[in-house]
Amino acid sequence: MVSSMYGDFGSDAGNSRRLCWLHNLKLVPYSVAWELQRSLVTQRRSDCGLNDVLILLEHPPVYTLGTGSSLDFLKFDPSQTEWEVHRIERGGEVTYHCPGQLVGYPILNLLHYRQDLHWYLRQLEEVLIQVLAVYGLKGERVVGYTGVWLEGRKVAAIGIKVSRWITMHGFALNVCPDLEGFKSIVPCGISDKPVGSLAEFIPGIEFEQVRHQVASAFSEVFGVELIEGEL
Repeated sequence: MVSSMYGDFGSDAGNSRRLCWLHNLKLVPYSVAWELQRSLVTQRRSDCGLNDVLILLEHPPVYTLGTGSSLDFLKFDPSQTEWEVHRIERGGEVTYHCPGQLVGYPILNLLHYRQDLHWYLRQLEEVLIQVLAVYGLKGERVVGYTGVWLEGRKVAAIGIKVSRWITMHGFALNVCPDLEGFKSIVPCGISDKPVGSLAEFIPGIEFEQVRHQVASAFSEVFGVELIEGEL
């Protein structure tokens, strides 16, 4: 049971950093990860003393649309397609997930950080910008949009849901995915800025190394101590 794992590390008066479980998963169907997130959020609504969680994983090919996403940004009929499509409770427009893309789902109680959604979004961007910097790449923000760009290409998308200051959904960093799937949508509703990947700038980049760098940057930006665990 997931719930049995999240009470072992309660408050630690001698630790200045908040504790956060890190779960490194492999290829997980979108619906399975979605249900896991909702279960973790429900637990934290009932017990705000539970530790935060960061889940890092990949998904098989899937399209997701935010709560208010427009179907106009799909280049196919979602009722007559073999593609897996989900409308979910995050903000933002349509995006695409596939292997080679590192997806992060932080389940954080912002009461322990800052009760400010704009601050949280900028922090997630900062995590990814710091990861790119490790590889000598200059990640950038674009005014008016959420995400991270690299030389004009969007390499990371962010979409969140926050309820009673508990977060779910998160970010997707294109490490070395097949970008063909993005051609069937207008990614994030942005038609004039192409999607890119880190592999286009660093051929042969190692996915697992990027996973490690994301976890490290997340720990520093949010000031948490990550504790690896298994679900």
